[in-house]
Amino acid sequence: MRTVVLAVVEWSQYLVIGYFLVLNSTYLLLIGLAAQAIPYHARRRDVAGTEDSAVSPFTRPVSIVAAAYNEEATIVDSVRAMLGLRYPVHEVVVVDDGSRDGTFDRLREAFGLVQATRVQPGEIPVRNAPTSVHVSTRGESLVVVRKKNSGRADSLNVGIDLARYPLICMVDADSLLDSDALLVISQPFADDPLRVVAAGGVIRPVNDSIVRHGRVLEPRIPKKWLPRIQVVEYLRAFLMGRTGWARMGGLLIISGAFGLYRRDILVETGGLNPDSIGEDFELVVRIHRLMRDTRRPYRVVFIPEPVCWTEVPDTRKVLARQRRRWHRGLYETLRQHRGMIRPRYGIIGTVAMPYFIMFELIAPLVETIGLIIVIAGFACGVISPDFAILFMLAAFGYAIAISLLALLLDELGLHRYKNLSDLVSVTAAAVAENLGYRQLTALWRLQGWWAALRGGVPVWGEMTRSGFAATTQAAISPLTSGTHAAVPEPQTSDSTAT
Repeated sequence: MRTVVLAVVEWSQYLVIGYFLVLNSTYLLLIGLAAQAIPYHARRRDVAGTEDSAVSPFTRPVSIVAAAYNEEATIVDSVRAMLGLRYPVHEVVVVDDGSRDGTFDRLREAFGLVQATRVQPGEIPVRNAPTSVHVSTRGESLVVVRKKNSGRADSLNVGIDLARYPLICMVDADSLLDSDALLVISQPFADDPLRVVAAGGVIRPVNDSIVRHGRVLEPRIPKKWLPRIQVVEYLRAFLMGRTGWARMGGLLIISGAFGLYRRDILVETGGLNPDSIGEDFELVVRIHRLMRDTRRPYRVVFIPEPVCWTEVPDTRKVLARQRRRWHRGLYETLRQHRGMIRPRYGIIGTVAMPYFIMFELIAPLVETIGLIIVIAGFACGVISPDFAILFMLAAFGYAIAISLLALLLDELGLHRYKNLSDLVSVTAAAVAENLGYRQLTALWRLQGWWAALRGGVPVWGEMTRSGFAATTQAAISPLTSGTHAAVPEPQTSDSTAT
């Protein structure tokens, strides 16, 4: 019997090590693909710039749609920042999702809102129709919609239905966009207007950065370790992981905090699914399904340069709730669209979705079991110290090397962080991530998966934030969030996907 147990433990050890070697090697491949794309976008930005697009009458108009719930403290600065983006023609549509605070009052006072008549086409089904529509009397292209509370997805559907322009940019009401973000992310729609149906941009943590009037003046690495480690996660996930997947034509996720879509495609897919806890992920998967089912050539792209800044959780309680929700959304979307895992869906069905199941969905389970086996086996004398070291190198040492490569590529290609101390801090965070943080997030994601298996109504909970920092109080318009918008998802797992 002991021989059988030892054989099972030995085979389990090598299977777990093999799993992590394949997982991290796959992510190394994605970084290699990203390394080809990022310098191209950086050169294009430096050579071509955005001046032509900013003044061209052929640049396609954009409707920015944002859902707001209890955003009284931030909403005016956020809307002003959206209205002030460099773009020839764009409108901002804010959907007040039944706020219980002074969100609407602040907007009315700041922009001179008056009630207006605007026909709702009814092209996208909504649960709660608008109770009133308001426009600015001060020249801004702003529409504010009031409705009863029914959640972020339904509110965005209301805004999309009322939007009048052919491109829809969905953002969180408290996110901050670089001034040229719309110009850059809309470029693929101008370059390839018949095929590009959706585009995503980079999300970066803004905790402790310098912000003024809704603009990030000086990016800084957060002071607290929890958000500092998330900087590393977001770099791997958005800048490297999603850039690589887009290069292969297998991008499944565009963050709800910053994504640009063709309105006609959103109408055809029926908009966001209000019943999905991972509605942004589910929408992109559904777009892939629609285009493949109708046999139309299309592209879902990712641009590593336009940046959306958001404040990430700085407490374990909020971070735990976020990661449980993300993993539940991952499971529910993959389960709902499991029928796409077949050759007719191309790289989506044969590579992307199987990868997400094998290396994203079950990754926290494998990591937790593997760590338990190694610790228990080492304590009982079944596993040798040499093997324990081998496991640590495969699971954690390789992951640290991947993170450092991502940081190097970011620094060489985009150079967002100017201070040497910031680079040292984020490098230290790449190492510290593996000393407790990964293990905690694996546990939280398992809890989210278990909650999905048990069923029941998912709860978003409050995603409270502490506000943005500045060197002096006069240097910033303090933007703090309400509790409606979710922090955008980087890729989860130790390779960080979804």
